[in-house]
Amino acid sequence: MSAFLAELIGTMILIIFGGGVVGGVVLKNSKAEGAGWIVITIGWGLAVTMAIYAVGSISGAHINPAVTIGMASIGEFPWDKVPLYVSAQMIGAFLGAVIVFFQYLPHWSKTEDQGAKLAVFSTDPAVRSPLSNLVSEIIGTFVLLLGLLFIGANEFTQGLNPFIVGLLIVAIGMSLGGTTGYAINPARDLGPRIAHAVLPIPGKGRSDWSYALIPVVGPIIGGIYGAVFYQAIFHHEIGTAFWILSVMMAVILFLAAFSELKKSKSYFDSDVASEKSMS
Repeated sequence: MSAFLAELIGTMILIIFGGGVVGGVVLKNSKAEGAGWIVITIGWGLAVTMAIYAVGSISGAHINPAVTIGMASIGEFPWDKVPLYVSAQMIGAFLGAVIVFFQYLPHWSKTEDQGAKLAVFSTDPAVRSPLSNLVSEIIGTFVLLLGLLFIGANEFTQGLNPFIVGLLIVAIGMSLGGTTGYAINPARDLGPRIAHAVLPIPGKGRSDWSYALIPVVGPIIGGIYGAVFYQAIFHHEIGTAFWILSVMMAVILFLAAFSELKKSKSYFDSDVASEKSMS
């Protein structure tokens, strides 16, 4: 099997299991309906584990453009192979989403909630605040790349590594995923979102393209910074890229915090004004 086909198949497996567990939890009349966030995070962790077992020995099972680009940014992967891997991941994610659509064929028409249908395919924020949502995706993917690299630095019994990576995904989902649904993978979000847009899903509503850039840009920034940060802190390879990215991250975090504090003040002021008018 070629590396291209391996990444395609691996990402397809990721979405079949990952999108599949979301479908089971949120779609009407599924036997798993209402099983909750814990089931979803475990399902995604196992999805990553199975995908790595399937193709890890062939392509390295990046199954995520943020991983591919992050590894390339520190010289652990050749840049000339990045377009090949990313295109395979996008195609695989789209095909996986199509398979999930067919898996739940009778359930789409029974589910009235358009947001629930979209959630099977792509992420959306619990509180829509673009800059803060971007920060959440950056942090989640930063931890992902950092985790992948420090897991890789340890020796495990042969065949155990994919399971440990799956636990990392579960940990990210449980601890950091509640804000945006933790895409932490541009292909995982964009490929299925395109599938949602083109598939004949009954009563599906919009594909929320106004949000679609955040789970693409955020993971790429977080992936690159996570890899560069690991090299700088764990291997003392502190280059110009580390300082540029660190300054950029500080600016993004400051702007996000400033924006949220400004909103909080305006909400507080409006509440106080409302109380005064009532009295």
